[in-house]
Amino acid sequence: MTTAERPRLSIGDVSERTGLTRHTLRFYEQEGLFVEPVSRDSAGRRVFTEQEVGWLLVCARLRASGMPLPDIRRYADLVRQGPGTEHERLAILQEHRERVRAQVAELHEALEVIDDKVALYEKRLAEGTADELWRNGPECDNL
Repeated sequence: MTTAERPRLSIGDVSERTGLTRHTLRFYEQEGLFVEPVSRDSAGRRVFTEQEVGWLLVCARLRASGMPLPDIRRYADLVRQGPGTEHERLAILQEHRERVRAQVAELHEALEVIDDKVALYEKRLAEGTADELWRNGPECDNL
């Protein structure tokens, strides 16, 4: 199937499939986050390929995990440059992975505190002593 024969998706279609707003899709284009320039139809409307949708889904996950836009842009720039940039691309992803792992560890610690507080409240409510909570501090061992 040639490029001309591939199904082309409208910005609305892509927004629906990726969960990204039309505004975000336009912003990503302006910021140079696409690997290839976004195509336009004869009326000048943006049209996207399945490959671009896949790329956007990756971008959405990177953003949701806290990767800054300049890092995503740098990664896209390196992909555009082609062979010879794989090690630098890998380094960007490895650095981000370590940041995400640190965030997950912090969230896990926070969840432990929340779990302890929930258990304490459940216990105190069952005992009828919940009104005493916080009288002498937070009663939490995991702080």
